[in-house]
Amino acid sequence: MATLADAGLQFTSLPHPAPMSAERRAQVLANPGFGTNFSDHMVSIDWTEGQGWHDATVGPRQPIALDPAAAVLHYAQEIFEGLKAYRQADGGIALFRPMANAARFNQSAARLAMPALPEEVFVESVRQLVAADRDWFPTVEGGSLYLRPFMIATEAFLGVRPARQYKFLVIASPAGNYFKSGAPAVSIWVSEYTRAAPGGTGAAKCGGNYAASLVPQGEAIARGHDQVVFLDAAEHKWIEELGGMNLYFVFDDGTLLTPELTGTILPGITRDSLLTLARDEGLTVREGRYSLDQWREDAASGKLVETFACGTAAVVTPVGKVASRDGEFTVGSGGPGQLTQRLKDRLVSIQRGQAADPHGWVTKLG
Repeated sequence: MATLADAGLQFTSLPHPAPMSAERRAQVLANPGFGTNFSDHMVSIDWTEGQGWHDATVGPRQPIALDPAAAVLHYAQEIFEGLKAYRQADGGIALFRPMANAARFNQSAARLAMPALPEEVFVESVRQLVAADRDWFPTVEGGSLYLRPFMIATEAFLGVRPARQYKFLVIASPAGNYFKSGAPAVSIWVSEYTRAAPGGTGAAKCGGNYAASLVPQGEAIARGHDQVVFLDAAEHKWIEELGGMNLYFVFDDGTLLTPELTGTILPGITRDSLLTLARDEGLTVREGRYSLDQWREDAASGKLVETFACGTAAVVTPVGKVASRDGEFTVGSGGPGQLTQRLKDRLVSIQRGQAADPHGWVTKLG
């Protein structure tokens, strides 16, 4: 396995001149919410054409100085990842499948004509930040430290070509529950907008995909729903994914279905983990197409008994109601299903070191 030395990098640590007080931090960690509070430090690494990756630093979280002509501001060369550090049953700290995040990060980079970051550098960057901010783990039940690695194009120029300078950063946010409503299951709105088209960037984790989802997401919220679900761009009939999560469907014969990866759907790491866990239990899981009309019909007949969304932020979330301009329908009882809860419990117990890790997914940090 490659090392940091092979990548020609060594991290420099810079002291924080004014970290948050322990008293104020304790107040934040008692009710962290999601994505609104941030830890004291960040990781920064630069890339320059002809030089490669250089100047790896762990230092105070602070504003980024950018030239007004920086390429990210004009041509949207930007990608990101999301993963969590978990407090383990033995009191230690661990990451869940960070190498999978590193691999997906580079797949996104390739699609947006950005430089690959060595996977060992990605993981070590996360490790360094968790070590610097290990006091930032929430005290609430189910809390974790959400980690956001991202890369932006920083070269100052106006012209449509890949940039020649980039910056990779990692920030951290103490995280509680993703959904604020506290409802046992979420309600989703079927959007008439398109998230991604064949040949586009749907499989890349880039900001543009999420920016395109904001208007439909706002429409969903205005109609009283928690999330939006997108259909395919070509026929506008096949279920793809939510604004930021993959979907699973559970049938009365115990089988599961999840939309297949066609290049328009983000290949979720939680999605992939649940595929494996379900098959470990001997369940039949299919990856294929599933239409909105079939979803509605199967829910009405009772053939479909559960639907759930999954992703790093929200983990596993039951879907209770689906609405569109043609009306709405309820999935199962409208609340959490037994299989949904069982798979969630199995996944979370592995992430938190409460169960065996047969697939070697957990990377312990000490």
